[in-house]
Amino acid sequence: RTHPSNTLQPHGTHPEHPSNTLAFSLRNLLKCVINFFFRSKCSYVSGTSDPYVKFKIAGKEVFRSKIIHKNLNPVWDERVCLIVDNLQEPLYIKVFDYDFGLQDDFMGSAYLYLDSLELQRYPQQQQNLRLSDLHRKSQLGRGIVSIRLMEGRNLIPMDQNGLSDPYVKFKLGPLKYKSKTIPKTLNPQWREQFDLHLYDEEGGILEISVWDKDIGRRDDFIGQCQLDLSKLSREKTHKLELELEEHKGMLVLLVTLTATVAVSISDLSVNLLDDPHERQQIIKRYSPLRWFFNLKDVGIVQVKILRAEGLMAADVTGKSDPFCIAELCNDRLQTHTVYKTLNPEWNKVFTFNVKDIHSVLEITVYDEDRDRSADFLGKVAIPLLNIRNSEQKAYVLKNKELTGPTKGVIFLEADTIFNAVSVRSLVWNFYLIFSRQMLQQNFNRVKRCVLFLINVGSYINSCFQWESPRRSLCAFLIFVVVVWNFEIYMVPLSLLLLLAWNYFLLGKESREGSVVSVDSEKKGFLDKLYVVQDVIITVQNALDEVACFGERVKNTFNWSVPFLSWLAITVLCAGATLIYFIPLRFIVLVWGINKFIKKLRDPYIIETNELLDFLSRVPSDVQLVQYKDLKPETSQSPSKKRRNNPG
Repeated sequence: RTHPSNTLQPHGTHPEHPSNTLAFSLRNLLKCVINFFFRSKCSYVSGTSDPYVKFKIAGKEVFRSKIIHKNLNPVWDERVCLIVDNLQEPLYIKVFDYDFGLQDDFMGSAYLYLDSLELQRYPQQQQNLRLSDLHRKSQLGRGIVSIRLMEGRNLIPMDQNGLSDPYVKFKLGPLKYKSKTIPKTLNPQWREQFDLHLYDEEGGILEISVWDKDIGRRDDFIGQCQLDLSKLSREKTHKLELELEEHKGMLVLLVTLTATVAVSISDLSVNLLDDPHERQQIIKRYSPLRWFFNLKDVGIVQVKILRAEGLMAADVTGKSDPFCIAELCNDRLQTHTVYKTLNPEWNKVFTFNVKDIHSVLEITVYDEDRDRSADFLGKVAIPLLNIRNSEQKAYVLKNKELTGPTKGVIFLEADTIFNAVSVRSLVWNFYLIFSRQMLQQNFNRVKRCVLFLINVGSYINSCFQWESPRRSLCAFLIFVVVVWNFEIYMVPLSLLLLLAWNYFLLGKESREGSVVSVDSEKKGFLDKLYVVQDVIITVQNALDEVACFGERVKNTFNWSVPFLSWLAITVLCAGATLIYFIPLRFIVLVWGINKFIKKLRDPYIIETNELLDFLSRVPSDVQLVQYKDLKPETSQSPSKKRRNNPG
């Protein structure tokens, strides 16, 4: 005996049916079943069953409940919304006993006749509101928590040199985030910002842990702390200094809670941009006349995940249970699962708020498995700037690395509307046959030169950051005087002054002592292996960064991304015009004054390099390959096959 609670309500015109027909949404609450009898062979020994329930409409499975293990009186308490096209088709409910590795045992079934249920009707405005609420799932969250990870203070050393390579992990419910690693410091400056979705109305507990990065072995745990978000007021930025447990250091965060939900999910019949009035209102919001009203509102993107064809068979039955996950930055939405098919139809509409128009929308198809994690079936990556509005397109699914095709095609339709002025581009293991000792020595020599330049840059940047007010004030006055009175002869004169400073003030002993001796300490085989691995990984990452930088510059000028190339043309024309009419001395003076006073205006501003930030939006050659659309293979017609094979 089941205890269901069912209601029906009109659902608007269905896209696959004539305009005079209605689709209905069936809200079903599966509560419990009482007095089951055990069925499986193993159950005769244990006296229990592992029941679950299937729902079918017109012979098609539309929902499957979770499994309640070892229970003859299971309680599911699951809610599901089903789209019904025809009230004459009954809802077929079948109960099975789950058997691992064997065929599940049938336990019983029942029919629910939908035309006998109460039909709820609402006024049009209230109906749309309830439908949007009806299709909103727990994955949408209750709001957003925006976190700025500023710095760490007095962290405990974990390495032999008395320093650490710290990074931070954040966990809020199912969401996780990992910061970048700051090498060799106990007072790291991260200056990172990211968003997490709130799934708890009260806010939930934000778990924070600090780790020390180690190459070749397990990372060391430094400390942890927790933040109760329910104690923070919303729509307000809180500066928090969180002490790690057992006095292992401190983290400084800026946390803002907002009640806005940046994503939504609905069916095709409840589609925001298909409504001409709603679409016109959104276009008006991002029209050129309103570009400067709200620069933080970048835009929205809506993607319709329609169907897939010819997917890979992941189950032994030759079928799959596919579902889709759409990801944009930190936002992640998931469709329902369509069971036992290689040609699923989802017909879902996902809407995201755009935080960066250069972001990439990723659609991944998985096969649902009850006994283990989902199997990967295919993936596509679509840069938002490549989207052509209202164009239904077939995308060939790719492998996990996005370098080659896999089996299947997914059909998508996307729309993006954005504010062109608010675009962030404007603002913003073996032993190798060579001398390990010589490799390490040469690497350390290059590393010392690079670290010297980094230290000089850090010293100059500290003047802009006002870490020492007296030093920053002196640097500001020197900058203004030098720029105002600069002449070209001052360049060689400054180099002469630097040579004289090193000769007379540092002394002979300092000059002789500046030579660094080669480390002759004997090391074991594993230590040598770790050193070689560390050097190779560092060199590999450096080469990758250099190659990416060169490819991004090249792709800016060869029109790989037309939007960014036009943007570069606009900036270069504006810069040339500015330099033509205004002396370079004044431009440098204004830039420097703004650089000095920026930290005074906003002490917690996150510094960015405009040029590097722009180039980071330009895809490298590897990314262009990953984002490239693959053409689906067209099978030959039977007549053409006969012509090609006359025998």
